[in-house]
Amino acid sequence: MEFLTSPTQKFDLPKRIARLGELATNLWWSWHPEAAHLFGRLDYDLWERLGHNPIRLLNEVGRARLNQLSKDKEYLEQYDALFAAFDEYFSKTSWSQKTHKELKKPISYFSMEYGLHETLPIYSGGLGVLSGDHLKEASDLGLPFIAVGFMYAQGYFTQRITEDGWQEALNNPLNFEHLPVSLVTKNGKPVTVSFDFPDRKLTAQIWEVRVGRVPLYLLDSNVESNSDYDRLLTARLYWSDLDRRIMQEVLLG
Repeated sequence: MEFLTSPTQKFDLPKRIARLGELATNLWWSWHPEAAHLFGRLDYDLWERLGHNPIRLLNEVGRARLNQLSKDKEYLEQYDALFAAFDEYFSKTSWSQKTHKELKKPISYFSMEYGLHETLPIYSGGLGVLSGDHLKEASDLGLPFIAVGFMYAQGYFTQRITEDGWQEALNNPLNFEHLPVSLVTKNGKPVTVSFDFPDRKLTAQIWEVRVGRVPLYLLDSNVESNSDYDRLLTARLYWSDLDRRIMQEVLLG
């Protein structure tokens, strides 16, 4: 069965540097400093202000600056060298293909959180960073990895102390247009998976994040067929509501 992905991002870039959009939507760039440098050269102050978010950068940097760099010899040399390395990374025979030819079936990897980059805040700490590093290393080695997690649409909360001394959690809703995510679709409709609970069926749609060679699939219960309660199930990481926490673990598998 063939599935497609529907990107949430749109770019209007000069043809000569149009592949920056492709780079921005694969987190390969996040552990290759030369790729981050290429984005930073577009507008360093804006790059810093946006928290190193290449998708927002490409949409907010001035057109005049893009046109300028599309004709800048030094920038184009760096651009061409970077994409030569990018293409080689995906086309060359990987370590896994050379040394473990018997690995035919994909390796399924499940985690409640993935710390891949700060612009995709679906993690809270050490477990997420470890999971994210596993995916990056699996990509570098060429292991046949498929990762599964959750799309926490409200991001991970930040904390503050109120004037009367109470701790308050503030959610940070995600703007999917600013994220390197694509909705998994078939015939133009979202692909969904269903889970049977004792008293009801829960449905989740699927988002894909490209982590180098590794696809990361994030389950999202915010679909119309679910109850209001269930639509919020994957909205947050680590609910204080114990029932929701258990349901998340069941959903993840």
